[in-house]
Amino acid sequence: MERGSVRALVMVGLVMGMIVGQSTASFKDCYTTCFIFCIITPNNTAFSCSLQCLKDCIIPSHPLDIQTADTTYFCKLGCASSLCTNLSTKRNPAGEKVESCVNSCSNKCTQYHPSPSKTQQFNPAKP
Repeated sequence: MERGSVRALVMVGLVMGMIVGQSTASFKDCYTTCFIFCIITPNNTAFSCSLQCLKDCIIPSHPLDIQTADTTYFCKLGCASSLCTNLSTKRNPAGEKVESCVNSCSNKCTQYHPSPSKTQQFNPAKP
Protein backbone atom coordinates (compact mmCIF):
# COMPACT_ATOMS: atom_id res chain seq x y z
CA MET A 1 0.00 0.00 0.00
CA GLU A 2 1.31 3.46 -0.79
CA ARG A 3 2.37 5.74 2.03
CA GLY A 4 -0.32 8.31 1.09
CA SER A 5 -3.04 5.67 1.18
CA VAL A 6 -1.95 4.51 4.63
CA ARG A 7 -1.98 8.11 5.90
CA ALA A 8 -5.46 8.61 4.45
CA LEU A 9 -6.76 5.43 6.11
CA VAL A 10 -5.27 6.45 9.46
CA MET A 11 -6.84 9.91 9.13
CA VAL A 12 -10.22 8.39 8.28
CA GLY A 13 -9.94 6.13 11.33
CA LEU A 14 -9.12 9.05 13.60
CA VAL A 15 -11.96 11.15 12.24
CA MET A 16 -14.43 8.28 12.55
CA GLY A 17 -13.32 7.82 16.16
CA MET A 18 -14.03 11.49 16.83
CA ILE A 19 -17.47 11.19 15.25
CA VAL A 20 -18.45 8.08 17.21
CA GLY A 21 -17.24 9.66 20.46
CA GLN A 22 -19.51 12.68 20.19
CA SER A 23 -23.27 12.65 20.39
CA THR A 24 -23.74 16.16 19.02
CA ALA A 25 -21.21 17.74 16.75
CA SER A 26 -20.40 21.41 16.84
CA PHE A 27 -20.02 23.39 13.64
CA LYS A 28 -16.22 23.14 13.98
CA ASP A 29 -16.38 19.35 14.27
CA CYS A 30 -18.80 19.06 11.35
CA TYR A 31 -16.69 21.34 9.15
CA THR A 32 -13.32 19.81 10.05
CA THR A 33 -14.53 16.24 9.49
CA CYS A 34 -16.23 17.15 6.23
CA PHE A 35 -13.17 19.05 5.01
CA ILE A 36 -10.75 16.19 5.77
CA PHE A 37 -12.92 13.66 3.94
CA CYS A 38 -13.34 16.03 1.01
CA ILE A 39 -9.71 17.09 0.63
CA ILE A 40 -8.38 13.51 0.48
CA THR A 41 -10.47 12.99 -2.66
CA PRO A 42 -8.27 13.50 -5.74
CA ASN A 43 -8.78 16.74 -7.71
CA ASN A 44 -10.69 18.50 -4.91
CA THR A 45 -9.38 21.94 -3.98
CA ALA A 46 -9.37 23.63 -0.59
CA PHE A 47 -11.87 26.17 -1.96
CA SER A 48 -14.32 23.59 -3.33
CA CYS A 49 -14.14 21.54 -0.12
CA SER A 50 -14.58 24.63 2.02
CA LEU A 51 -17.66 25.69 0.05
CA GLN A 52 -19.18 22.20 0.13
CA CYS A 53 -18.56 21.78 3.86
CA LEU A 54 -19.94 25.22 4.71
CA LYS A 55 -23.14 24.25 2.89
CA ASP A 56 -23.29 20.83 4.54
CA CYS A 57 -22.71 22.19 8.05
CA ILE A 58 -24.86 25.35 7.87
CA ILE A 59 -27.98 24.23 5.95
CA PRO A 60 -30.06 21.53 7.73
CA SER A 61 -29.72 18.16 6.03
CA HIS A 62 -33.16 16.81 6.95
CA PRO A 63 -35.76 17.65 4.25
CA LEU A 64 -38.35 18.82 6.78
CA ASP A 65 -35.82 21.20 8.31
CA ILE A 66 -35.03 22.68 4.89
CA GLN A 67 -38.73 23.35 4.22
CA THR A 68 -39.02 25.31 7.45
CA ALA A 69 -35.57 26.89 7.28
CA ASP A 70 -35.72 30.63 7.58
CA THR A 71 -33.70 33.10 5.56
CA THR A 72 -31.03 33.22 8.27
CA TYR A 73 -29.54 29.90 7.06
CA PHE A 74 -29.20 31.18 3.53
CA CYS A 75 -27.89 34.57 4.63
CA LYS A 76 -25.30 32.81 6.79
CA LEU A 77 -24.27 30.53 3.90
CA GLY A 78 -23.89 33.48 1.53
CA CYS A 79 -21.87 35.48 4.05
CA ALA A 80 -19.68 32.49 4.96
CA SER A 81 -19.14 31.65 1.28
CA SER A 82 -17.84 35.16 0.72
CA LEU A 83 -15.79 35.64 3.87
CA CYS A 84 -14.77 32.23 5.23
CA THR A 85 -13.80 29.99 2.28
CA ASN A 86 -10.23 31.34 2.10
CA LEU A 87 -9.35 30.34 5.69
CA SER A 88 -8.80 26.61 5.02
CA THR A 89 -5.82 25.10 3.22
CA LYS A 90 -5.18 21.57 1.99
CA ARG A 91 -3.09 20.93 5.11
CA ASN A 92 -5.21 22.79 7.66
CA PRO A 93 -9.01 23.02 7.71
CA ALA A 94 -8.71 25.85 10.30
CA GLY A 95 -11.94 24.73 11.96
CA GLU A 96 -11.74 27.26 14.80
CA LYS A 97 -11.14 30.20 12.46
CA VAL A 98 -13.93 29.11 10.12
CA GLU A 99 -16.29 28.61 13.06
CA SER A 100 -15.51 32.11 14.35
CA CYS A 101 -16.08 33.55 10.87
CA VAL A 102 -19.39 31.70 10.48
CA ASN A 103 -20.50 32.87 13.95
CA SER A 104 -19.78 36.43 12.87
CA CYS A 105 -21.97 35.86 9.81
CA SER A 106 -24.66 34.38 12.02
CA ASN A 107 -24.69 37.50 14.19
CA LYS A 108 -24.93 39.76 11.12
CA CYS A 109 -27.68 37.70 9.53
CA THR A 110 -29.74 37.46 12.71
CA GLN A 111 -29.55 41.23 13.01
CA TYR A 112 -30.62 41.90 9.41
CA HIS A 113 -32.86 38.89 8.72
CA PRO A 114 -34.83 37.96 11.86
CA SER A 115 -36.51 34.57 11.72
CA PRO A 116 -40.12 34.47 10.47
CA SER A 117 -41.40 33.63 13.95
CA LYS A 118 -40.05 36.96 15.20
CA THR A 119 -41.62 39.05 12.47
CA GLN A 120 -45.15 39.35 11.19
CA GLN A 121 -45.62 36.85 8.39
CA PHE A 122 -47.36 37.81 5.16
CA ASN A 123 -50.87 36.40 4.97
CA PRO A 124 -52.55 37.01 1.57
CA ALA A 125 -55.97 36.05 3.01
CA LYS A 126 -56.02 39.11 5.27
CA PRO A 127 -56.80 42.52 3.73
